[in-house]
Amino acid sequence: MKKPEKPPVLKKRPSYAEIMDELIKIDKFNKFFEIEDSEYPYWEEWKYKTKEWEISSDKIWSCAKSSRFGKRGINFSTVSGFTFHFNTPSVIQKTLHELDLDLGGSLQSDNLIPNEEKDRYLISSIMEEAIASSQIEGAVTTRKVAKEMLEKDHQPKNKSEQMILNNYTTMRWIVENKNVKMSKELLLKIHQIITNKTLTNKDDEGRFRTNDNIKIMDETNEIFYIPPEQKYLEQLVNDFCAFANDEKQDHVFIHPLIKGIILHFLIGYIHPFVDGNGRTARTLFYWYLIKKGYWLIEYMSVSRIILKAKSQYARAYLHTEYDENDLTYFVLYNIKAIKSALDDLKLYIQKKTEEKKQILSLIKHTDFNERQVVLIKDILQDKNEYFTVKQVEKKFNISNQTARNDLMDMIKKGILVTKIAGKKASFFAAVDFEKKLLK
Repeated sequence: MKKPEKPPVLKKRPSYAEIMDELIKIDKFNKFFEIEDSEYPYWEEWKYKTKEWEISSDKIWSCAKSSRFGKRGINFSTVSGFTFHFNTPSVIQKTLHELDLDLGGSLQSDNLIPNEEKDRYLISSIMEEAIASSQIEGAVTTRKVAKEMLEKDHQPKNKSEQMILNNYTTMRWIVENKNVKMSKELLLKIHQIITNKTLTNKDDEGRFRTNDNIKIMDETNEIFYIPPEQKYLEQLVNDFCAFANDEKQDHVFIHPLIKGIILHFLIGYIHPFVDGNGRTARTLFYWYLIKKGYWLIEYMSVSRIILKAKSQYARAYLHTEYDENDLTYFVLYNIKAIKSALDDLKLYIQKKTEEKKQILSLIKHTDFNERQVVLIKDILQDKNEYFTVKQVEKKFNISNQTARNDLMDMIKKGILVTKIAGKKASFFAAVDFEKKLLK
């Protein structure tokens, strides 16, 4: 990824009023504020958008900086470099309103996720988030292989699969511990789970870094960011915990979605660990929002959206650092990613609902239960698919005996056959199972 160009240092800013007059003369006054309010461009983007305008880029940037004067400050720590600010242009306010309605409000009923399906969707979404978050950090495997490992409870074969299993375990752990207060011990616990068996030095699992041999580099070894010195970590971690627990409010309300995103940013910026900072940061984002009542976030994979545009994710970090710790860039990027993840969830559920209707129509004269219908759909899509009792138990969050009864009933009805390998039974589609369904 090419490093962003740093904004110019404007030693003497042109008169704001004079620039406004120039914009009016070239008929760009309204256009300037429309772009600023709907896109909040970084310096390079403003340069590109206005290259045909009859006004210098430096003046446009000076005007943008002046229009952002009413920013909200965050005095996170007395450590140098840890005073931040952010703005809430219309694009952020509009998206926050839409997300508030969906993530914790009107969609909590069965209108979006049927109650009987919630456990299954939750398990599936946690798997998707675990896979994508690990792939952002370099895990090399396919989604299909990774999901099969998690569903069938296979042991990880390599570091990439171990990363994914760790992420999955951590995501489930934070859902169960969403009401625990943030502390140094909790932060270390999350890191220990998420880095288990994946670090060069096992002693670094669940431990803050002990030196300053950390530099953030790209694929060409160009240095992008140098974290704060290790001697400041204790204070910064204490400040982080206070901020996460809403103890450092400065009498100013910060919208929970924005605050969750800021917590995500801060772990990357503080970089308290030798490795695993990104995975820990994204997990804490979920922890905070679930804690704040945004129940639907559990069913969404924001990392899957980030994975599609990793360079934009990295740029959002750098734009904030390069432009005087303006968190708006990182907030805006993540707000859009959350909205995209929600849209994906809605489309996915709509698609699954339609598929279910088709299958139910196909087997409406049978006595298969809801879980068996899902398994039938799986083998209709892939005749090489197979199941284990443990996998079905985990997939539907049911007891071992219920899973076994479902599978044995499907054998009895000629839909599945079983193969035994050692003590483990696998259940495959029968050769003529489709004919059985149509009878």
